[in-house]
Amino acid sequence: MSYPELPKTYDFKQTEEALYQDWNERGYFQPSNDPRGAGFDPSIKPYVISIPPANVTGELHLGHAMFVSMEDLMIRYHRMKGVPTLWVPGTDHAGIATQMVVERELNKSGIERQALGRERFVEKVWEWKDFYSTRIGEQIRRLGASCDWSRERFTLDSGLSKAVSEFFVRLYEDGLMYRGPRIVNWSPKLRTAVSDLEVEYSEEPGFLYYFKYMLADDSGAYLPVATTRPETILGDTAVAVHPEDERYQAYIGKRVRVPIIGREIPVIADTYVDREFGTGALKITPAHDPNDYKIGQTHRLETITILDLDAKINEAGAPYTGLDRFAARKKLWADMKEAGLVLKEENYTLNVPRSQRSGEIIEPMISTQWFVRMEALAEPAIEAVRNGTVKIIPDRFTKVYLNWLENIQDWCVSRQLWWGHRIPVWYCQDCGETIVSRSEPRTCPKCASENLKQDEDVLDTWFSSGLWPFSTLGWPEETPDLAYFYPTVMMETGYDILFFWVARMIMSGLYLTGEVPFTEVYLHGLVRDEHGKKMSKTKGNVIDPLTVMDELGTDALRFTLLVGSTAGNDTNLSVKKVESNRNFANKLWNAGRFVLSTFERTPDALDPNDAAELSCADRWILSRTETLVTEVNRLFEAHSYGEAGRQIYDFFWGEYADWYLEIAKIQQAKGGNTAFLTTRTLVRVLDTCLRLLHPFTPFVTEALWRHLRAAAIDKSGALAPAGGWEDSLIIAKWPEPGTVCRVEESAIAEMTLVQDVIRAIRNIRTEKNVKAGLRVPAVIAAGEDSALFEGLRDVLSVLAALDPDRLEIVRALDAAPAGALSTAASGVGIYLLVAEDIDPKAERERLTKELKDMNGQIARLEKLLNSPFAEKAPAAVVEKEREKLTVYRDTAASLEKQLSAL
Repeated sequence: MSYPELPKTYDFKQTEEALYQDWNERGYFQPSNDPRGAGFDPSIKPYVISIPPANVTGELHLGHAMFVSMEDLMIRYHRMKGVPTLWVPGTDHAGIATQMVVERELNKSGIERQALGRERFVEKVWEWKDFYSTRIGEQIRRLGASCDWSRERFTLDSGLSKAVSEFFVRLYEDGLMYRGPRIVNWSPKLRTAVSDLEVEYSEEPGFLYYFKYMLADDSGAYLPVATTRPETILGDTAVAVHPEDERYQAYIGKRVRVPIIGREIPVIADTYVDREFGTGALKITPAHDPNDYKIGQTHRLETITILDLDAKINEAGAPYTGLDRFAARKKLWADMKEAGLVLKEENYTLNVPRSQRSGEIIEPMISTQWFVRMEALAEPAIEAVRNGTVKIIPDRFTKVYLNWLENIQDWCVSRQLWWGHRIPVWYCQDCGETIVSRSEPRTCPKCASENLKQDEDVLDTWFSSGLWPFSTLGWPEETPDLAYFYPTVMMETGYDILFFWVARMIMSGLYLTGEVPFTEVYLHGLVRDEHGKKMSKTKGNVIDPLTVMDELGTDALRFTLLVGSTAGNDTNLSVKKVESNRNFANKLWNAGRFVLSTFERTPDALDPNDAAELSCADRWILSRTETLVTEVNRLFEAHSYGEAGRQIYDFFWGEYADWYLEIAKIQQAKGGNTAFLTTRTLVRVLDTCLRLLHPFTPFVTEALWRHLRAAAIDKSGALAPAGGWEDSLIIAKWPEPGTVCRVEESAIAEMTLVQDVIRAIRNIRTEKNVKAGLRVPAVIAAGEDSALFEGLRDVLSVLAALDPDRLEIVRALDAAPAGALSTAASGVGIYLLVAEDIDPKAERERLTKELKDMNGQIARLEKLLNSPFAEKAPAAVVEKEREKLTVYRDTAASLEKQLSAL
């Protein structure tokens, strides 16, 4: 039979889209045990991931590529293990971020949001959402994400909106949701309050301004005060000193005048004051500083708001009304200089709060907002992690999580935006009643008026996304999906949103469902450039994943991200790394081409009259495959996915392709049962490797595996894996320990010895510039292993380029052959009989250096084995080190013998 040859190169552009469509159409992305389907068994535990919903603000970036690749790996792995898997996809409305980008787009056309009006503006945002939500979905598919698209959700879906209202109302009914004036982080550019987590602090150069607070008794005495924000002087309602500060004891209880405007305020004593900062006298502005706000409440001080929503001075700050806050700072300071109230200015490094979204300086302001009392919600979430119900990976983030929750503050959840979930609160315009309701009320329950107005604000985006693991499954309705798939298993996300999202999901899940929303949290790091710097458009170091996939393929990008990552650590990415892994995909393809090419030269079955058995090389590669399977399973269970990928890569390239494929060519040439057993081994190992690699590189592995499967089925039933060939690699059985073969340590040791000798011959040939293709006569003094080398004479000849007719394998030599290049490896003496004069001096220097290096290794191991290591380390590890020491001593002895013969 003639077998079709694979194309010479793997064409990812022709393969990826077609394969993805095929997987989806066959229903492989849906759970194998589905409440919607026939034969559903609720007793089978599923593996469920809720995708971190991508913001509908734009296109795919490397952060998406990282979490999609990682979660798809987890899903594909569990699917292959036969576990019903569900990966719920979806997108987030991303209130502030989306409103900001849409507003920016409208501004380009000269359209202002306020002029458009709320209803028309929200329509524009929905248009944006429809376009980008579809586009992002396509891009996530492009990454190979095997999500169940029939269950795709959006945070503003009607079902999820119902969940949000239910959450709000329950909090209100339980006394955990309240509305009132408090100091908040105000974003003047966005004209909304933002949460503490949405404020980023940066060290920036500024000034410390020293000035006089004159006593109101006209005595000419003053309190020296320092501030970093002079404009807030206009809202001062006290000056505070430490009660034990002897410098200012006489001033406590007196009154001083606010500079320029002349309003009288008291001098108070409070232990909060740091006597070492500035002058030790602190101006108190309760309306514009969170710490001053607390002091103001303690001392019942007046609260004067001096800024409007645009951070311009309002009427309370006359005569500076209408000035921007920073313009007012300059004008007020100039006026104070003129009035003789300025003492000095000092350079000072400021910790400046900036909006994470818009970048402008945040202004602390008193504002009436909706808040959630968090302490009662935090306590169960703390306990869930402490008792191990939820496990955070890596564990070092457990401490970070607990520290934040143990010091949690009330959460401001109202936002002065138009895009998002409207707060489910209505105010009666006739009697002033506040109505909190799950649905829109028709009349006021107090006065029966129909004149009701809904709260203008929307809820913080994280309020709705915090419900994501269960709202996407139908909560608050008791749906079959919720009953079976909740709690989910894995929450995989970036460590940078541990508080924003993960903690809030755990709190809301426990509060609303009585169960944790997931049992494991895997935190990946940020993707940085090749130098470890954060990617940004201004630096010009952004790598566009779509461009990379267009040029190098999805598998190459995925493998680079996955193998380069470890839980909780940032990853450095360069296009060169992706190119290298594109080469790996090609290496896979070429290895597959070779394996399929052997079918035509292989018998269809074993000949019972042929006594050929598995060779040493066959037993070695099968044993190494088995140890690889065991190790990869261990690493997957430990969530060390990057290391697992690296080991598969090293094995496939460094052992299977570089060694066994070359040996297979030699064995194939012998025909008969040797050829059949070789092909069967080639197929078994390739099949196993493709299964192990599939979660990392789904497209090239599936394409190659389908070719392998079809050709093997046509060739012989004896080439099939133990359970037979599945229909597709995506649902093929995951290799489990013990399924490849019984590990033969002797075969591994023997082939390792042969490899060491071949490498040593290659190295000395390179060192001495022996022509690459020249077949060299040689003598191998192999001691007790001479029978092994005799059995692998053809392998040694081909892979080390030795002359088979003049290759002598002996147990020992009395003296080195005259004029031979000599070396040793693992106790085996190697003599190359090259047709050239050997410089005895240079040869002695070379051998002396090798002996010195070997003695160094011996000394290191002797020291190690005479240390507490020998008692504390596992016995198998210690024994392995002892075996190394024996090999090093044998090699040193061989080198000494060669030196003495010179």
